[in-house]
Amino acid sequence: MSAKEQKSGQKSLVLINTGPGKGKTTAAIGLAVRAMGHGQKVVFLQFIKASPTGESRFLETLMSERPELLIYKRLGLGFVKGNPGPSDLAKVEEAMKEAESLKEEADLLILDEINIALAKGLIKVERVAKLIENLPKGTNLVLTGRDCPSELYDYAHTITEMKEIKHAYRQGFKAIKGVEF
Repeated sequence: MSAKEQKSGQKSLVLINTGPGKGKTTAAIGLAVRAMGHGQKVVFLQFIKASPTGESRFLETLMSERPELLIYKRLGLGFVKGNPGPSDLAKVEEAMKEAESLKEEADLLILDEINIALAKGLIKVERVAKLIENLPKGTNLVLTGRDCPSELYDYAHTITEMKEIKHAYRQGFKAIKGVEF
């Protein structure tokens, strides 16, 4: 029985990784690895993030080698400072259209940094709520990024808040390749 056949009777889960601390995207990548290890298809869309990271390079390599397990797209222009411009809005719109069209293919749909796009007003909470309401049965959804609007909490089954207790940056360390990016 394929993963698609197995999931057709399952309820979809919605998970939110939010908060000011590190690890929201990294935790989502861990879920992606777990799902792919079970032969499930992962669609991983990054809102906002534009620059390549170690994680994005690995995901791009994995996607080229195992396209039946992973669709990965980095769709952002970078972090939005101040008021978002038309190009920011266009990129978020592109990312949402991808999410809406690819949700049927996914066993696990990860919308990385979508919470920031919501907090910056680049997308309306109602549109994400509609996406959640229209998830195919058994397609699990992960929303990441700081400042998740509380209106989405009612849709979530699991909410994890990453909280910074201590950070090397505040002790004078610069970002370290392989740890921070």
